[in-house]
Amino acid sequence: MSTLIDSLQRGAIPDYFPALAEDESTTVENLVERIKNGTIVIPANNLHTGVKPTAIGTGMRIKVNANIGTAPTKCDFDDEMLKTKVAIDAGADSVMDLSIAGDIREFRNIITTQFHVPLGTVPIYEAMIGIEHPRDLTIDHFLKVIQKQAEEKVDFMTIHAGLLFRHLPLVDKRLLGIVSRGGSIMAQWMRHHQTESFLYEHFDDILAIAREYDITMSLGDGLRPGCTADANDAAQFGELEALGELVQRCQEAHVQVMVEGPGHVPYHLIEENVRKQKAICNNAPFYVLGPLVIDYAVGYDHIAGAIGGALAAHFGADFLCYVTPAEHLRLPTLQDVREGVIASKIAAAAVDLTRGHPAEIERNRKISQARKDFDWDAQQSVAIDPAKFCDYLEKVEMDGDDRTTMPCSMCGDWCAIKRNYEAN
Repeated sequence: MSTLIDSLQRGAIPDYFPALAEDESTTVENLVERIKNGTIVIPANNLHTGVKPTAIGTGMRIKVNANIGTAPTKCDFDDEMLKTKVAIDAGADSVMDLSIAGDIREFRNIITTQFHVPLGTVPIYEAMIGIEHPRDLTIDHFLKVIQKQAEEKVDFMTIHAGLLFRHLPLVDKRLLGIVSRGGSIMAQWMRHHQTESFLYEHFDDILAIAREYDITMSLGDGLRPGCTADANDAAQFGELEALGELVQRCQEAHVQVMVEGPGHVPYHLIEENVRKQKAICNNAPFYVLGPLVIDYAVGYDHIAGAIGGALAAHFGADFLCYVTPAEHLRLPTLQDVREGVIASKIAAAAVDLTRGHPAEIERNRKISQARKDFDWDAQQSVAIDPAKFCDYLEKVEMDGDDRTTMPCSMCGDWCAIKRNYEAN
């Protein structure tokens, strides 16, 4: 089967492009050109017929991903399914299944059947299930896992192929070493075998499967900094150089590709991260985890991540992976998932507003007009979290015109907007 890029090169434009272009406040021609040159991706496995087309990249609205999945310590797929629903209801544009226990295949089947957002995975997680040590991994086993996930309609896959043997000595200079699960697996494999990564050596075989199913490659950052002290170091940027080469190989094969990024990065170093990624990776879409701007915001990491995500997006990052309040502490609860998604959506919306996206301008105008009119129902309808709006709203009954009788309890009769009406 041909990929989306193949089709566009032939001049065959999918039927959904006009509606997608309108939603993104751009033109079909711009979408086509940017997908062809690799600055936009639309993750959609060609078997996943029900997936909603989602454009990620230059000039598009900032998108948000939510991670879900089981762990050996807590394998409850019903709970993870509820988290998936909560994440999507809160505004997540995609989900990644990071499950490492239980009947993962059936879980993904339910996701792709019941929900319509793009689904991502990290295949090396599933490849490790049932294997005692990373040294026992083989490329044949890994390719079988990718093939199976492709048949399960996975839309994008994280592949840690940029972490190379030559990068390992650089890790020893770090405070926190490797914090990526996929990165640590590959590092163990290379240290044991004293040879180059099989993901890098066989990247063309991985691309062949991606091309067959039109899977978007999400090049993993196995050496992302896990603390601010390790940010922008030789290990991180060394891997980024390798990712730039892999981006080129993906694009030459007409396989859509985006690049994953940090991590923990101090506020003043985020711009350098984004600009380097865009320069080295031919402006491929940048997918960032946070980044968290301080290391000790435990319980509030969703806020630290939203601050970093907003700045990263301002400088050109395209896709924000949510961080929940439970980061570094436990698997997230339903409420953690909701708060994590909404924190990232706030960061995304802030940047979309600065870019002048019409829908974002209109939404801000609507809630401002509703505040002026004391129209609480209208305010709730456009609030980023309508349920929380309803939980928090406390109106004060007062005498007078209906439009001015119900300010909130913050100011009551001292409400400045109410006084504006009285003055007139």
